Amino acid sequence: MTEATMGTGAGREGARSIVATGLRNAHALEKQAIQLIERQLPRLDDYPEVQARMRQHLQETRAQEERLDRMLDRLGNDRSVVKDMALEFMGNMAAMAHMPADDEILKNSFANLAFESYEIAAYTSLLAMAEEAGMGEFRPMLEATLQEEHAMADWIETGLPAVTKRFLSLAGRA
Repeated sequence: MTEATMGTGAGREGARSIVATGLRNAHALEKQAIQLIERQLPRLDDYPEVQARMRQHLQETRAQEERLDRMLDRLGNDRSVVKDMALEFMGNMAAMAHMPADDEILKNSFANLAFESYEIAAYTSLLAMAEEAGMGEFRPMLEATLQEEHAMADWIETGLPAVTKRFLSLAGRA
């Protein structure tokens, strides 16, 4: 997005406004992620490695939310309370939807990988927006979050065969 493609008069201010919206959206997304993780953790006792990594990612996600708070504060923007609440609610519903399933761990693993991919796309886009808006000071925080999301997605994907085998092993005992 260049000044020519943003239209006359929009320039960097238009891009900054779009970045602020993207940051508020990402903030709501992290609220949703926290809800998803918190709902899954108590149900992972049979998968201690997954539980440990999810606990770690919960701490990372809280740190990501704090980074977003700092960026929004620098822009003088508030969080979107309504958007945060709506996505938290959706996170709760998504996590609870898999609870009655016999293969809850698999469904949650698939959903978690998809969610991480969504976050990767969101932060990749935010980095491009911030660059275009001349907001290079946000780059380190956005890159740190993007790296954490990539690491979690890679961990889920790499661990999926082991989780599946563990699920089959536990299902065979039933």
